[in-house]
Amino acid sequence: MPAHHQFILSIPVADRPAHLRNCLESIHLQLTRYGYDGGMTIVVAEDSREPQHIAAHQALVAEYGAKGLDVIHFDLPEQYQVLQSIPAAQRQALGNLLTTQPAERFYRKGQAANRNLSYLKMLQLTRNKDRTLYYLVDSDQLFLPELDYFHHINQIFQTNDIAMLTGKLVGDPPVSPSVMVANFLDDVSAFLHEIADYDLNGACQFHRDTPVPHDAAYHDLAKLFGFEQQTSHFDYPCPLSGAHDHRACLETFAARLQAFFFGEHLTRKTVYQPNADPLALTSARTIYPGNYIVNFEGLKYIIPFGHLRLRMSGPTAGRLIQAEIGERFAAANLPMLHKRTTDADDGFRPGVEQQHDAAIDISDEFERQFFGDLMLFSVVAWLKQHDLAQLANAAAVQQVMGAVEAELLALYEAKHAAVNAQVQALEQWVQQPQHGWQGTPALTQVLQFLGNIRRNFSDQSLAWQQIQSAEHRAKRKQQMLAALLGYQAERAVWDEVVGLP
Repeated sequence: MPAHHQFILSIPVADRPAHLRNCLESIHLQLTRYGYDGGMTIVVAEDSREPQHIAAHQALVAEYGAKGLDVIHFDLPEQYQVLQSIPAAQRQALGNLLTTQPAERFYRKGQAANRNLSYLKMLQLTRNKDRTLYYLVDSDQLFLPELDYFHHINQIFQTNDIAMLTGKLVGDPPVSPSVMVANFLDDVSAFLHEIADYDLNGACQFHRDTPVPHDAAYHDLAKLFGFEQQTSHFDYPCPLSGAHDHRACLETFAARLQAFFFGEHLTRKTVYQPNADPLALTSARTIYPGNYIVNFEGLKYIIPFGHLRLRMSGPTAGRLIQAEIGERFAAANLPMLHKRTTDADDGFRPGVEQQHDAAIDISDEFERQFFGDLMLFSVVAWLKQHDLAQLANAAAVQQVMGAVEAELLALYEAKHAAVNAQVQALEQWVQQPQHGWQGTPALTQVLQFLGNIRRNFSDQSLAWQQIQSAEHRAKRKQQMLAALLGYQAERAVWDEVVGLP
């Protein structure tokens, strides 16, 4: 058996100390339970704006270093120095990949830019490029204790000719609330209508076996990804233990509703299903940015278009990589547990702003989701008829993007109308006096939640106005067109910088 690979892990983190602690603890538990002889270094790639969070991340690096992890803090000044060490002409050509932000504002550069910069630090730490694997992990994800990730991944790369390996996520959905609001409202409505028929002082009836959600059950537009709707709604699984009544169940449910805007889904979490061999591979089409591994050759396949700050960057990059290397881009049943919130706080989430009086604004994330979808499905449509080399054909790319735009707008508009009708009906229904929850904190929280849905999904919301604006769409499409046309040239410069043929 060949020698074990050395692992170099990168954990990009922005203002999330509670998440980072949980992530590092899950790595520590992996090594305590299973061990690993190949060696492992962990790079905490800083992207925080708040000094107190940077200090907390540094303290966690020291704490887990004392516990035996080889973990280093890749701070903002060092990142800037690494960027400046690239010759000026190449650095300028890679501005869209590695950021052009100045030294005094070298934070919150975005997940793609921070991830790509961390590649350069991992390369500095590489002792043997033929025996090193580079593992990208998000701070809000955990290694599942029942899986021996590092031995499995080491064996996969020893016995298969692959350059990139990815694994799915379980737990909270890896998508924006903006594309799971319709199905979540279905579940919220179903729960409230059912509990309204029960005695609030009666024993809780929300502990029962429910269907396991499929991979995209949380997604309003699942059909775009080839999935059919599984059921009209999913039941709320009450998390309380011990004897408790419906009032306690309702209060717990209502208190967690606002977490939806930070990415938590109370009713459609996915679960790990161990029935597939973790060493068996399938062809991949999506990079899960917080759960992928590459060898030295795989460093070619960065996540592009970071300057656009679009969502769906992993699926978009995955389609481009699949078109280039086919089955050498693979997936295994080695999912990470995605926990968008912690007991300490919900953490920083780009594009989500907590405002006064429980108001939450996701307009920035919503806008980035629509145009991320437009970029992704334009690439999908393009690759059905063309190859990567033909991306230089601007007129043909524009034609494809225009057709996808029309289809996507129709889908978003239909969902928009359904969401607003459902919110209005639900707001009127929950306030009817016969339900028995008038004057309770739970009713206040439900109404706050529905108010935030209206704030972010009504005709007056900023995101919806931007999506409906032909002028704004034209500007975004021009940005995306330029990014696609420049994709291969940027990749060529990147290969030069990291020393790849």
